[in-house]
Amino acid sequence: MQQIPRDNPIVKGCIRASTGSQIVAMDLATAEVYIAAKLANDEALMNVFRLRGNFHSTIAKKVFKLPCEVERVAELYPHKRQAAKAVTFGIMYGAGPFRMSQELGIPRGEGMAIIEAYFNQYAGIKDYIDRTLEQARKQKWVTTMLGRRRPVWEINSENQIRRQAAERMAINMPIQGTAAEMIKLAMISIHKKMRKESLKAMMILQVHDELIFEVPKEEIEQVKSVVIREMESALPLSVPIVVDWGIGDSWYEAH
Repeated sequence: MQQIPRDNPIVKGCIRASTGSQIVAMDLATAEVYIAAKLANDEALMNVFRLRGNFHSTIAKKVFKLPCEVERVAELYPHKRQAAKAVTFGIMYGAGPFRMSQELGIPRGEGMAIIEAYFNQYAGIKDYIDRTLEQARKQKWVTTMLGRRRPVWEINSENQIRRQAAERMAINMPIQGTAAEMIKLAMISIHKKMRKESLKAMMILQVHDELIFEVPKEEIEQVKSVVIREMESALPLSVPIVVDWGIGDSWYEAH
């Protein structure tokens, strides 16, 4: 289930609600970027979230210094917005200029320029990467915000391929691991609240940062309120995290 593309109508369309109910999909939108901003203590990136605007368009406008309003970035500069989105997530997975150039279909030098422009705007992210790698090389492990450790034994390996793989793991694990903890904490608290309020709704699936529920139509507003509240408060990050949601007869229609 974790490998299903977001826009796959065949498999996602097969997950349907029973008669009298609907599928409600709730997604911790860009949770990993929120966590990265917190771990890096990057005030500029956290301010993007506080504005509650279009995240990737705002990043693109700042990184590429686009001469338009944020609301028009997607319309006037769709490729710049896509580049900003790719570099945001790519950096968190330890992607370098080569991977960025492959992702965007651009020369390697241009990929390097985009990464440098990003770090110029959000220097805290660069500091987080440097600091994390330095600590990992010393102690041979990294940790999530809640203290769960992951060994990175080959961080100092003489084998370049193994060393770079360990470096990517060291950069990403604190972010992705914390996101996993966040969704699990949310699931536990949602389950408790649904039982306490004697709701008939069922939490039927978790895919990455998304939770899928089968909800009787008369409970939809109550379930939405419970789930949004518990997902937003699962792991306090000092920035207002946003929960995306959708409703439909199938998972595909809902999200």
